[in-house]
Order: sequence, then structure tokens, then C-alpha cells
Amino acid sequence: MTASEGARRRGPAAALSRLIVAEPQEVAAVVAGFLVFFLLFTGYFMLRPVRETMGVAGGVDNLQWLFTGTFVVTLLVVPFYGWVSTKMPRRRLLPVTYSFFAASFAAFAFGIWRASDDVWLGRAFYIWLSVFNLFVVSIAWSLMADVFHPGQAKRLFGQIAAGASLGGLMGPLTSGLLVASVGHAGLLLISAGLLMASLLPVLFLLRWRDRQPGEAQAAASSGRPIGGNVLAGLTLIARSPYLLGLSLFVVLLATVTTFLYFEQARLVEATFPDRTRQTQVFSAIDVAVQSLTIFVQVFLTGRLTRRLGVTVLLTAVPVAMVAGFGLLAAVATFPVLAGVMVLRRVGEYALIRPGREMLFTTVDNETKYKAKNVIDTVVYRGGDAVSGWLNALIGAMGSGGAVALLGAAFAAAWAALGFRLGRIHDRRSEAG
Repeated sequence: MTASEGARRRGPAAALSRLIVAEPQEVAAVVAGFLVFFLLFTGYFMLRPVRETMGVAGGVDNLQWLFTGTFVVTLLVVPFYGWVSTKMPRRRLLPVTYSFFAASFAAFAFGIWRASDDVWLGRAFYIWLSVFNLFVVSIAWSLMADVFHPGQAKRLFGQIAAGASLGGLMGPLTSGLLVASVGHAGLLLISAGLLMASLLPVLFLLRWRDRQPGEAQAAASSGRPIGGNVLAGLTLIARSPYLLGLSLFVVLLATVTTFLYFEQARLVEATFPDRTRQTQVFSAIDVAVQSLTIFVQVFLTGRLTRRLGVTVLLTAVPVAMVAGFGLLAAVATFPVLAGVMVLRRVGEYALIRPGREMLFTTVDNETKYKAKNVIDTVVYRGGDAVSGWLNALIGAMGSGGAVALLGAAFAAAWAALGFRLGRIHDRRSEAG
């Protein structure tokens, strides 16, 4: 290859690297990571408006049962995943897991095709999709924490997470265009296909990491099982103050999210009685959230982290939610709720999620693939279930304003803990 040809090949990568705060040799890996999340979230968000409508159709007063069911199913799935991870090499763990979920979607597609109006099938789908969402995303981020070093993560995780936001934008748009012609069963099959397609950039990332200087040992270890025991994730958390703090951070995140989710369901049901209109409202909120998130992730997250550290990513949104809940306590209307929901979700996807994943770049592989998965699934869904019942209890007492005030208190504790974890991570990164 001539020098001029080399310059032409480096040109686009160099230009893109300046735009997304990446080194030219990192651009291909960033694009691959972006594609992983784009394909995952396109498939998931195709089905999310349908899931939300099923949740409302079952009665807002019964949502806590669906949250509890999701937690129980998560408790059953995670030990199985822990057992598989002790037997299977890391580089095969994600492909096998995704193939399993794709097969389950095909099974649900068949069931919905045969009995589309079955209430219990709809409830089972709601629960399984909720388990799927956290599980496959958690493993994908475990891979990213495995592939990229802490310094790279600070610069690149925001741009990689933008793939999730673009997928979250494309998913509901694609669903709206195709559902009339292919039905819910067809959407499930398309989602399964997208999940399998995400394995192509996954394989690229593994090979890219293996080619990096000084990664021969990591490449060899990825060909061996992680080892340990089925419950290693729980024991790792119990022994580590850092992981216990991360678990509490996720519980507070889930609690704030659940309080807003229940309020959203209540106000949507009261404001838009028609189920078709409800699905349209949920889709419109998704489109607004993902559009704003893409801009923040691509142009702001990496630059904010590089200048201010991870701490700002973990505290900005909780502080904003303190104000948001205060506003809801004073004016509990759907437009106000929609604004707070959009702010919370944009902040979570663009700031909290990349920041949270950066916290795992300084831990060992067993923690990345086991303890992290427990925190992202069991701990998160446990927080969902407990806060769901707490919300229902307060609602039964007729204290609507108390929900907002309690949410503000949880958000304040969330901010304080995020500040603490961010400072610890920054010190560990500097020491490493």
C-alpha cells in the first residue's frame, strides 16, 4: 500500500476520531460497540410499547405483581447463568446466552401467533422481556469493560452507549411501521434476528482486543471458563464495600425509576383511556428520549468525563430528580410528569449508564461477568419489586404527594452515594 493510499485510509478514521474523542486505531472498536447496542436496543424497543400497553391493560394497581414476577424469574435465571459461566469460556458466553434468548423469542412468537389474546401469555411476555432487557445489556457492558481499559472507557463509553439510544429511536419507529403487516409475532421474530446479528460486532470486538499490544494474556484467558461457583456473584458483592455501594446505588436508581414509572402509568391511564393512544404516547416519549440522548452521548458525555471525571455523571441526574420530584409534589399533571420522565431517562442513558459501567473497568474478570450481572439483574429487579410495593402501599393510603416527597429523599441519597462512588473510582483509576 502506498503512502497516499495509507493517508486516504486513515483520513475518515482520523476525522471521526476527532469528533468522538477516540484515537484513530480505536474507531473500528467504537463502531463495533455502537453496533452491538444499536442492534440490541432496536430489537428491544420494537417490543417495549407493546409491553407497556400490556402492563396498563392488566391494571395499574397490579403492576407491582408484574415487578415481583420479574424479580422471581430473574432469581431463577441468574444462578443458571452463573453455572454456565463456570463451564464456558468467556468468548463463548455471550453468543450462547444471546442464542438462548433469541430461541425464547421464537417460542413466544409461536405462542402469540396461536393465542394473541391470552392474558397470561401477555403477562409472561411482559415479565420475560423485562428479564431479557437487563440481562443481555448487562452482559454486553461486561464485554465492553473487558475489551476497553479504564482510560478508554472514560472517553469512549458515551459514544458506544449512543448505539443504544439510536436503537431506542429506531425500534419504536420500526415497530409502528411493521406491526400492521407482521403482527406481534412477526416483531418478535425480527427482534430475535437482530439479537443474533449483534454477535457479528461482538466477535469483531473480541478479535480487536486480542490484537492490541500486551493483550496476549487476556486473549488466552478469554478462551478459558471464568471458574468459581454458581453463587460467586453474591459472595463477591458481600465481601466488597465497593460492590455493596454499587448495589445500593442501583437500588436507589431502581427506586426512583419505579416511582416515576408508576406515576407515568397512572397519569397515562387517566389522561388517555384508549389503548391505541396509550401505545402512541409511550412511543412518542421513547422517540423524544432517544433523540435527545444521542446528542448528549456523542458530543458531551466523553468530554464531560474527561474534564470532570466519572463523579459528575453519577450525581447530575440524581440532583435533577430531587428538583423533579419536588415539582411533581406541587403540580402532578401529565405534561410535568412527561418532562421529568424525559429528563430522567435522557440522563440515565447519557450519563448514569456510561458512568456506572466505567465503575467496573477497574475490577477483575469474575467481578465483571458475575457480580456485575447480579447487580444489574437481581439487585435492580429486587429494588423494582420492593419500591413497587412501597409505592402501592403509599397509594393505598391516599398519599399521592407523599410518593413525590419520598422520591425526592431517595434521589438525594442516590446523589450522595454517586458522588462517593465516583471519587473512589477516580482514585482507583489513578492508582492503576
